[in-house]
Amino acid sequence: MSSNVDLTVPTLGGCKVDSPLNLNTTEGDEIANFVEDDRRLMMDASLRSFREHRDAGTEPVTFEQAGPRARIYFDPAKVKAAIVTCGGLCPGLNNVIRGLVAQLWYRYGVRSIFGIRYGYQGFIADYGHRLVELDPEAVSDIHEMGGTELGSSRGAQDITAIVDSLERLNIRILFTVGGDGTLRGAQGIFEEVTRRGLKIAVVGVPKTIDNDIPYISRTFGYDTAVDMATLAIRSAHVEAQGAPNGVGVVKLMGRHSGYIACSAALAMREVNLVLVPEQQFDLVGDRGILTFLESRLALRGHAVVVVAEGAGQEIFEAIGERDASGNIKLQNIGRFLSERIKEHFKGLGREINVKYIDPSYIIRAAPANSKDAIFCGNLAEHAAHAAMAGKTGMVVGLWHDRFTHVPLTAATDGRKVVDLEGELWRSTLESTGQPPILHD
Repeated sequence: MSSNVDLTVPTLGGCKVDSPLNLNTTEGDEIANFVEDDRRLMMDASLRSFREHRDAGTEPVTFEQAGPRARIYFDPAKVKAAIVTCGGLCPGLNNVIRGLVAQLWYRYGVRSIFGIRYGYQGFIADYGHRLVELDPEAVSDIHEMGGTELGSSRGAQDITAIVDSLERLNIRILFTVGGDGTLRGAQGIFEEVTRRGLKIAVVGVPKTIDNDIPYISRTFGYDTAVDMATLAIRSAHVEAQGAPNGVGVVKLMGRHSGYIACSAALAMREVNLVLVPEQQFDLVGDRGILTFLESRLALRGHAVVVVAEGAGQEIFEAIGERDASGNIKLQNIGRFLSERIKEHFKGLGREINVKYIDPSYIIRAAPANSKDAIFCGNLAEHAAHAAMAGKTGMVVGLWHDRFTHVPLTAATDGRKVVDLEGELWRSTLESTGQPPILHD
């Protein structure tokens, strides 16, 4: 993440409507107060950074703080809002939908709220997906279920056609709930809306189990994913202990970032080897993972391996096949490792019992745990506050445990990855006991 990033959040114009929220207008940090636009949060909150900027006479990089504004842009009685969920499933999607509807309906008095079916496809007439009218009754119990009540889809759609649809439907607020592909789509929508001079707010709620969106410390679904991944690791450990030279291999989500693999391993503390996309590894050789497993099995008679789905892709030939969202299709590193472990120990004439577990779709379809449920509600509330105040081209983020506004340009600029010299990876190495380098 760049220290020179522009974190300015676009707005639709001056706010002339008094907020219907009954909050204090006095200055202070109390959560019950309105938030002024000049309330900022430093990206680097260290004393050293503060002193460096002070001595240099420069302004530190800061986020605009999220929260309700005393004056808003849209008239709640006239505005029409829409919600769309895109990409893969993730725990908490229904919580966000429910939270947005509740905040708009009960707190702001918005009565025209619509759900777009099956992601960005729902804007394209050729697909034939109908709009869904949303009110508190329609979403009253959806938070108890996994998935998304609105449905989802992957793949880019015609931005011009999407904005045409927004115009025809007279939608003035669009909430996009999704990951990097969804946010890139939202950025395209924002740019086209701006080019046409339309007063439409585009506000994102970032969704990615992998927790890899830059300038955002945590995304919803991540905590639930770690909880459920821990259960899979526990099962792998039981299976590994239950057979001579047992090896449990668990493949977890993490296309580009190994956050879930590391966090789940730290939560369970029974993992002996964690493989992540950020670190290259060899299969054989003095530092290869098969050599490490030989020593581990000789010492303890069992082992547990956790591998993120994007790890070790350099082992495979570059096939170049892509999915509907344009991402390179990953090869199944978990199954591949399981077979190679079997072949290796069979070649050594040693008994081996490998159990392979892939809980990915079970995790993705799960309802949010209590921590994620609370978080999703907070994200929805702040997204509604931002949209009603005319903020646009942005997502709601979290930084230093405070909610922020992050421009889409920053949120779609690269990916956040595990720092191999940082605390999370250091703790992972200390927990597993694996070598810090796994290649010659």
